[in-house]
Amino acid sequence: MPAPRSSFWSTLTAFDRTRLAPTMAVRNAIGVAIPLAAGIAAGNPVAGVMGATGALDVAFSDGSDPYLHRGRRMLTAALFVSLAVLAGRLYGRDHAIIIALEAAGAFVVGLLVAVGQTPADIGTITLVTLIVFAASPAPFGKALSSALLALAGGGVQTTLSLALWPVRRYAPESRAVGALYTELALRTEEDAPATEPILAARAALTGLARDRSVEAERYLALFSQAERIRLSLLMLRRLRIRLGRESGGQPDAELLCRALQLAATLLASIGAALTAGVKADPHLECLAELSELSAHLREQDASDAPAPGLSPPAPSSTVPFRHDARWQLDALAGQLRCAGELAAHTTRAGQADFDRQEAAQPWHLRLAGAFAALRANLSLGSAAFRHAVRLAACVAIADILARYLGWQRAYWAPMTVAIVLKPDYSATHSRGVLRLAGTFAGLALATALFHLLAPAQIWQAALITAFVFLMRWSGTANYGLLVTPLTALVVFLFALGGTPPGDLMTARALNTVAGGIIALAAYRLWPTWERTQISESLAALFDAYRDYFQAVRDVYLRPGLEREPPFAARLSRARQAGRLARSNLEASVARLTTEPGVEPARLTAAQIIMANSRRFIHAVMALEAGIFRGRAVPARHAFADFANGVDATLYFLSAYLRGRATPHPDDLPDLREAHHTLLTSGDSNVDRYALVNVESDRVTNSVNSLVVDTFGWLDSTM
Repeated sequence: MPAPRSSFWSTLTAFDRTRLAPTMAVRNAIGVAIPLAAGIAAGNPVAGVMGATGALDVAFSDGSDPYLHRGRRMLTAALFVSLAVLAGRLYGRDHAIIIALEAAGAFVVGLLVAVGQTPADIGTITLVTLIVFAASPAPFGKALSSALLALAGGGVQTTLSLALWPVRRYAPESRAVGALYTELALRTEEDAPATEPILAARAALTGLARDRSVEAERYLALFSQAERIRLSLLMLRRLRIRLGRESGGQPDAELLCRALQLAATLLASIGAALTAGVKADPHLECLAELSELSAHLREQDASDAPAPGLSPPAPSSTVPFRHDARWQLDALAGQLRCAGELAAHTTRAGQADFDRQEAAQPWHLRLAGAFAALRANLSLGSAAFRHAVRLAACVAIADILARYLGWQRAYWAPMTVAIVLKPDYSATHSRGVLRLAGTFAGLALATALFHLLAPAQIWQAALITAFVFLMRWSGTANYGLLVTPLTALVVFLFALGGTPPGDLMTARALNTVAGGIIALAAYRLWPTWERTQISESLAALFDAYRDYFQAVRDVYLRPGLEREPPFAARLSRARQAGRLARSNLEASVARLTTEPGVEPARLTAAQIIMANSRRFIHAVMALEAGIFRGRAVPARHAFADFANGVDATLYFLSAYLRGRATPHPDDLPDLREAHHTLLTSGDSNVDRYALVNVESDRVTNSVNSLVVDTFGWLDSTM
């Protein structure tokens, strides 16, 4: 059902103080002021305006992430903005060509939603720049000089950003999760739950619900593992107490006491590493000893089994507790291995290792393969593709209509469409209303300042700098507070370049209204409420990942299958379908974040499911890569049992998400037990068996996490 009016109004008036960015606003304002001051000092304010435009456009790509990532993003934005300036000025006179370029650009921008928010934002800025500069065509020489000036302005902005901001983006989140792991380490011997650190970590990670980066997903996955570890520790403590009370159970109780001590060592190491931002000691000896303790419990179970041909002995009262303890110990070991690996990848050194591993993969197997993701979304089944078609059509319609009617500054209409029209109804509607309100407020402010002050060029530059600061400082807290100073500074920027402000204001108002109406009408005709569709998107992801896992599984069960031509096509289709399903889910979660009335905890839960599903698919991709590296070996029956358990679990999760009756989580296949059986079969020194043993542990951990996360997700909706 659509959100109530009060929810929509709260979205319009929301002001998130935590998103105020004064430091970034200062450097962005300075980045725009430098080319303006240089142009005025050189007696060429138009050149200063060109440089300031490049700096302003690139400022929208600034952020607080690590230097390397931010620098790449801002330089990419500077390059594409300068190319847009060149193309706009060069082909602006030919209406057919420029409209075709704008429509093609809008289609690409819409499709980039499937890759991530950052590429989509850079694409939007590039499209807006193309539209604006198409209104001032020039010969090649002037077009090239304008492009170079814009590139230089973007370079200045990038330099300031890289010089003034700290390296670690996720320091608060890392410290909060680190404190949680440290608290778990301190409480391994106590029954008191670590509630306060969990609440603090959950609050610190709430903002990551809108962050689609791999780094953000790691912290969410670490939080998910911490909650699972907490439950495993609680069960092991209780089992230790029960075994200690039973006759003959003291040795097993002492064994569990040692296991808890080992877990405390590992948890303390992970917590300290996350807090300090360094790579943790993996403590392989602790993990090995945990495995030995689990094996000892297994041997005890085996010794209680009756000999062939003999009647079973009277069951010991410790047997069921020992069996539960062994299962919990296996699960805890897998969770600790997962948490240690995730924590290692949160550091700069760990991220560099991850990036090197990613680069070593074939391009079609990379998690961050942008081209592969775009290719997967070239289908009407893709939400991103449908948005791309809608955006391209609306931009072209707005441009043609404004030109046909002979409006002044006609480029504001398609530009408004490009900025306002988003993949979801809620964001489009709220941004449209805020853009119209902010535009009129900004025009009124600029008019008042011009009439009251009649500022000289140097004061116009000062006002532009002040407006950039206000826009970048408060704009992320509320979109309307971004549009108001942006509108005013654009008026002053054009006035500094020689355009009379009175003509500009009237044209801006008329075309903004037209573009806003077109964007709002497009979504009014096709409203979509994401909350009613996200469960289906999750189910589709599990279906696609299940098909991909089946394709990879079949090679390990039928060695040599990879050499058959039909298999290569099947594997490629399954991989593409997985990418399409994931990008659809990511887009769905992104749209869900903008809908009024959605609880932050629900957004975080969806992100945790995506984080654990990413871990699952990464393990399956590693298995696929191993097909072509290792020597084929006979299939193990234990692997068939394990793979069938994974397949059945994903099937039931998908069915449950679609509202069908499914078993209780406790009745699903015991993947941890199947994984242990797999480890004891075959020669672990054989490369392919060793690879399967390692990656199947990650599969087990991630699928078990998905079971808990998915049932929790659906319980929260009932």
